[in-house]
Amino acid sequence: MLASDQSAQSGRDVRPVTKAEMQIFWGCFIALITTSTAFITRAILVNKVWPREFGLDAVKSQELFGAGIWPFAISIILFSFIIDKIGYKAAMVFSAICYVLYAVMALMAYSTVHGAQGADLAGAQGQAYTLLYWGSVILGLGNGTVEAFINPVVATLFSREKAKWLNILHAGWPAGLVLGGIITIFLSDAVNRDWRIVVYLLAVPAVIYLIMLMPAKFPVQERVAMGATYREMLAEFGVIGAAIAGWLVFKQLGDVFAWPSVVTYGLWIATTVLYGLYARSLGRPLMIALCLIMMPLATTELGTDGAITGLMEAPMKEAGFNPAWVLVYTSAIMMVLRFFAAGPLIERFTPLGLLMGCSVLAIIGLNLLSMAQGLVFIFAAATLYALGKTYFWPTMLGIVTEQFPRGGALTLNAIAGIGMLTVGIIGGPLIGRLQEGAAENAIPQQRYTQISKPSSYILGEYNAVDPAKVAKVPEAERAEIIRTEQAAKQRALSTISILPVIMLLCYIGLFFYFKSRGGYRAEDLTATEMSGGIQAPIQA
Repeated sequence: MLASDQSAQSGRDVRPVTKAEMQIFWGCFIALITTSTAFITRAILVNKVWPREFGLDAVKSQELFGAGIWPFAISIILFSFIIDKIGYKAAMVFSAICYVLYAVMALMAYSTVHGAQGADLAGAQGQAYTLLYWGSVILGLGNGTVEAFINPVVATLFSREKAKWLNILHAGWPAGLVLGGIITIFLSDAVNRDWRIVVYLLAVPAVIYLIMLMPAKFPVQERVAMGATYREMLAEFGVIGAAIAGWLVFKQLGDVFAWPSVVTYGLWIATTVLYGLYARSLGRPLMIALCLIMMPLATTELGTDGAITGLMEAPMKEAGFNPAWVLVYTSAIMMVLRFFAAGPLIERFTPLGLLMGCSVLAIIGLNLLSMAQGLVFIFAAATLYALGKTYFWPTMLGIVTEQFPRGGALTLNAIAGIGMLTVGIIGGPLIGRLQEGAAENAIPQQRYTQISKPSSYILGEYNAVDPAKVAKVPEAERAEIIRTEQAAKQRALSTISILPVIMLLCYIGLFFYFKSRGGYRAEDLTATEMSGGIQAPIQA
């Protein structure tokens, strides 16, 4: 029984949490709500409102969307190196400043366009785009900084129940998506008339977490409290972990700023070598394994969402419902389960047992979605998939911080950054490639050759259906091509299920690895020296 291996999760002394500590937790929870609310509301503006307001084509819209994503992932990793030096409060204040700057620049963009007339409009739109782009970059930095400080803070506050409380904390992410989705549905007309209302609403959770956390006395991170050195922290991650994270960071920056390949790879090699010379460690094998598992995990959780949302949009519209309810529904499932069920499930099955079960549910859910027809069937399959992906991310963070306390903020946050960057650089494009490959196999070859175009991505070349060429096909045949393409891309979800299959095999391997060592248990940094048995000492 998996539960028999729960030696680390039950039977350990856990003292009651103080009111001051819970205030810190709830402040971190609301900070995470701020990040996901910012994420979803900006995504809505980029796709629905800003193209019309600022004359953006599809390429510029996606550039603007990406400007808020890559800084998010990169800042999680980079702040992990210094957050113990500057302190959690400084990081928290920096994130709040980023939200203020984003709001100011977004409102300036609005004023720039609405103050222009006639021939000046094109120039004003260009200025507004620049403001929105760099405002989005700053917003992404703020979002990443929130993740960089809340994860180690909560892991330190609840050092005896890290996986449980990180799951509860990360209920804040879907909570913000629910909030943003409901705002979209009920205020859609108001947002279309004046999108500044979204910026004003974002200020509400940002101000709340700032008020809650400004007077707080943050805990000293577990690694620091126990005297584990900075070099020891780097050694836990090791040069292999640094090489993985560094490649993703510099590849992303190189793509964004169009660096020559020699610059991207030169910076990657140089930083990896310097890291290795200082850390003098290849890294803990288990840590490297978890970094590699995080790649298909993040792609399964985040990369497939777009495909599933697209699949459900048509039947939702046909049934007379706003497609945004799909996001609200699946996010609400994640929010409730993370908040209320994480503790009992981890207590019963261990973190690894929970991840194994979630992988099985994700496999079944994706395969059912690949064949689902009709609103009821699609929603039932999506529900199963949502149940599966609920605990992936925060439980992986819990395992990392339980197994590598000497890694401090670095190991905890770097693996989150690796996951996010993987989705953007490899995972998302790979899912698109699988869908395009399915369409190529489904459409008769002679016709496919006429309506497709060659393209390439990070893993090689491929062919894709060209909408412009499809538009020139006679109407009757065009409708059949579109139906065939959509059905093929839906069936590709079955192929995508290979990702949670890989995860399941890895978790089974880790289960037997820990079983050979007496069962899963968290690694303690001389627990008897911990203040109060649950926390590191508190600093001002």
